[in-house]
Amino acid sequence: MAENDERRVQELERDVEELMVEVDRYRTATEDALQQLDWCIGYFVGCGKSGLARSLGANRAYIRRHVLKRAEQPVPAGTPAESD
Repeated sequence: MAENDERRVQELERDVEELMVEVDRYRTATEDALQQLDWCIGYFVGCGKSGLARSLGANRAYIRRHVLKRAEQPVPAGTPAESD
């Protein structure tokens, strides 16, 4: 019985380790996507499309807060203020 329990614990530990690798992979992909989104925000600011840049900035903030469970970061440089 103890041997079965030990084997089961080892299996569960392997499963957890595999899941953590997968979580890290998805987190990296999400962070890469946020970097691309930052680039897009800067691009639209440069094109004079401040409304679109603001909307993308709001989406970026939502993703950081609700998907990554992280505090907001400053909006990328060059993003127009709300008064624009």
